Amino acid sequence: MELYEMTAHELRGKFERRELSSAEVTAAVMKRAADIEPLVRAYVTIAHDEADSAAAEADRALAPGKSAPPLAGIPIAVKDNMCTKGMRTTCSSKILANFVPPYDATVVTRLRGQMAVITGKTNLDEFAMGSSTENSGIHKTFNPWDLERVPGGSSGGSAAAVAAGMAIMATGSDTGGSIRQPASFCGVVGLKPTYGLVSRYGLVAFASSLDQIGPITRDVEDAALLLNAMAGHDPLDTTSAKIMPPDYTTFINRSVKGMRIGLPAEYFGDGQEPEVRAAIDKSVRKLEELGAEPVEVELHHSPYAVAAYYLCATAEASSNLARYDGAQYGMRAEADNVIDMCSRTRARGFGAEVKRRIMLGTYALSAGYYDAYYVKALKARTLIKRDFDRAFEKCDVIASPTSPTAAFKVGEKTDNPLEMYLSDIFTIPVNLAGICAISIPCGFTLQNLPIGLQLIAPAFEEGRLFTISHAFEQATEWHKKRPSVMPSS
Repeated sequence: MELYEMTAHELRGKFERRELSSAEVTAAVMKRAADIEPLVRAYVTIAHDEADSAAAEADRALAPGKSAPPLAGIPIAVKDNMCTKGMRTTCSSKILANFVPPYDATVVTRLRGQMAVITGKTNLDEFAMGSSTENSGIHKTFNPWDLERVPGGSSGGSAAAVAAGMAIMATGSDTGGSIRQPASFCGVVGLKPTYGLVSRYGLVAFASSLDQIGPITRDVEDAALLLNAMAGHDPLDTTSAKIMPPDYTTFINRSVKGMRIGLPAEYFGDGQEPEVRAAIDKSVRKLEELGAEPVEVELHHSPYAVAAYYLCATAEASSNLARYDGAQYGMRAEADNVIDMCSRTRARGFGAEVKRRIMLGTYALSAGYYDAYYVKALKARTLIKRDFDRAFEKCDVIASPTSPTAAFKVGEKTDNPLEMYLSDIFTIPVNLAGICAISIPCGFTLQNLPIGLQLIAPAFEEGRLFTISHAFEQATEWHKKRPSVMPSS
């Protein structure tokens, strides 16, 4: 196995036994990134000098007789909508193409405190608005399992980087499935934590009541390690939950015997690719063999989730993105007056999908339509949350496909926004309810494309997800598979 294919917990053991140094691992990861970045295009910025410096510092902390944090020396990529002091943060938008923040996001501060090695900033759909990373204003990212297919979105760059060995771990953000769906498409693990568990300070906002930062990793234990580093109250984020998170690694290697798995009829109907449905059914049977008990649950209002989401999220986006006016930071178009400057800046700086969502949100909030659309969407959101509350009275976790399909071809859905939006039909309800969910590899199609199993738990019950997903992982081999993308020369 190549160094860039190892997990963080495997590397940590080798660091402690002095079998490897962070400098060696970082060099392997950065060389891998240099070799295949022209093919995958996972990064917006690769931080060669900073990574080398951080690796050297980590190796000093890993020296005999010293105590280093759990993620010391581990190469980690950061999604490019999280502020990094001194390193540009673009949100993959032309309007922020040269923006360099004066501060770190809290998540980045905590990673630096762990002495992790930040390898760079990963590509995304512009301002995290998309399901394929085709909406990036910088460049498209391609799926390392098949370079003619998308990696998912919006955290497509992070998922592709981890899958292809261009980072050991990565951060992602999830507003309606943007961690879990690309994790499914790229055959890695992606966790959307409970809203408020991980600080959003320094995360460039898309929809503030839905956005949440989480880990993208190669296996479940690594996801627990990375969540340990990121979770916890932050006074800089007024929506941060005032709780003391547990050590999530203590939830792995536990039995799932007696755990009840909810199977909602609404998530197992038409619209799924047959190979996806077969993989999910087989995964549920595997969990049964491990001692879990399947039970039927009802999520009656889930069919309204996509419509509700695209009113709530776009309304918040129209408000959040109003700050990009060319006056204070980012791109500025020249004009004779302030109104024209603002108009031209947004026209040239925002991509088509961002403009579409701003217009949808502004319309939904406008006089005469606010009650008919936005308020009605908020009511639907409440009903969706109540459905989950009732379902969890009958079960411990809920199982579903992460996405109704495996990775689709580049350009296949760009001309049909509604079809693209439906890629997140199983992930969006979780964000509307503010609860937690994980996507883990559970199979492959005949075309060798990964399939993801989504497991959902109540708010702040990430431990349940780690217990059941780790048990499934240990009983299968899907998480050990790696794409064979190689340099073209």
